[in-house]
Amino acid sequence: MSKRATAAEVAELAGVSRTTVSFVLNNVVGMRISEETRQRVLDAAIKLDYHPDATARRMVTGQTKMIGFVIRQSPDQAFADHFLPQVLHGMSKAVSAQGFHLLLEVIPPENHTGVYMKLINERHVDGIVLSGPRSDDIELRRAYEEGANIVMLGQLPGEKIPFADVNNVGGAQLATQHLLGLGHTRIGMITNAPLAYTASADRLAGYRLALEEAGLIYDESLVRLGNFTMESGVKAMHELLALKERPSAVFVASDTVALGALQAAQLAGLKVPQDLAVCGFDDIPLAQYVDPALTTVQLPAFGLGWAAAEMLIRMISKDKVKNPYIMLNTDLIIRNSCGARLAPK
Repeated sequence: MSKRATAAEVAELAGVSRTTVSFVLNNVVGMRISEETRQRVLDAAIKLDYHPDATARRMVTGQTKMIGFVIRQSPDQAFADHFLPQVLHGMSKAVSAQGFHLLLEVIPPENHTGVYMKLINERHVDGIVLSGPRSDDIELRRAYEEGANIVMLGQLPGEKIPFADVNNVGGAQLATQHLLGLGHTRIGMITNAPLAYTASADRLAGYRLALEEAGLIYDESLVRLGNFTMESGVKAMHELLALKERPSAVFVASDTVALGALQAAQLAGLKVPQDLAVCGFDDIPLAQYVDPALTTVQLPAFGLGWAAAEMLIRMISKDKVKNPYIMLNTDLIIRNSCGARLAPK
């Protein structure tokens, strides 16, 4: 392994001071450095294959050009969720376009020991995009109040923390209305996650709102909690199908969880959609390839990741953020999984 070039070697080759090298390579504004000198430094850095380390860069600019993508789930849950890679793709594109780098950090929700400030101070990230905010996350509020740059994927009612989100209530309402429009009146629901996650609570609220607008009584016995994974969908659907009067349709508030729910229905000997209609939420890439293809609420996952990362970089760079509360639209994608109604008589 060849020896790594140093800033001193770049300075010697360019015929300038180490301070000038630091100013040029970290794009420090306001320094009276001629274009000819700047080019000599850049040429020397390229010739020596020199890359400034994050610690040195932070000392000069106060930035490491690194942002953290924090997922508040267990590792098993995070890597089972097919929605997150699309969000990560959008974030990585936005980050690289601005000359930043992305650090992925999976932090289980039971970890409450100053996790955000610890990440910023020890891993040297300039800010955090948080996926899956929870209503019981006291540390998040504390970190934001202490001045941390934070953008949420999702939102916390009553909080001023910037976010990029979709209308989860409206999306769930749309999915449930679709099932109602097909003639179903006994509609079950499987959430995407425990209700401490605000997106999960909002999707349940949208389901309930659609039922009440249709003049139907909300029945808690028809609701089961998912937990990000396909396995949780299998378990929840088994429980719904074991009811004395099973639902004729089920809205599953996550496509990943819905994949498990579809398997449970098939294992029970039911045909989808002939015997049971199933509607998902997210529109992950797999949704159109399963059999039957899954009707689902489409979220702009790439756009969410891009918007959150771009907003965070503006905050870090002290640029004006015109709208710190971004809401993106959802749409219903109708495929085959809700196509017919054979409700139990």
